[in-house]
Amino acid sequence: DWSPCRASVIGQPVGREGPVMEDAESPAVPVPVAVGDDDQEQDQESRQSAQLDAEAEAERPQQKLLRLPLSRIKGLIKADPEVTLASQEAVFAIGKATELFVEVIAKDAYTFALQAKRKTIQRKDLDNAIDAADEFAFLEGTLE
Repeated sequence: DWSPCRASVIGQPVGREGPVMEDAESPAVPVPVAVGDDDQEQDQESRQSAQLDAEAEAERPQQKLLRLPLSRIKGLIKADPEVTLASQEAVFAIGKATELFVEVIAKDAYTFALQAKRKTIQRKDLDNAIDAADEFAFLEGTLE
């Protein structure tokens, strides 16, 4: 709400007690300024900003939360003759798990590439990552 009594602090005369507010009917009156008002306003603004960010995140479709295309994941699931039906949530969960798996193994392989003073991951880096971590034991021999 804007009213003639409201004045912006910027460019307004300031008295001993704070900014001077003027309206059409009365002379300039100093307005007391509470210490910490700026902090409270900033806190409120940051809470509102965080709330808006959370709402925007909640409204974003699940597809935007994945880097892999859901249609490709669905195609891979359908290629398995043992799977007859998969819900949208299941497809999303499989896609997210795949992304996390690829991220972990790629980071491990990249560590081996850096040890060899390279920035490019090679097959031998993946082999080393698979051999080094017990969680990748199920992959031993699959790249041969």
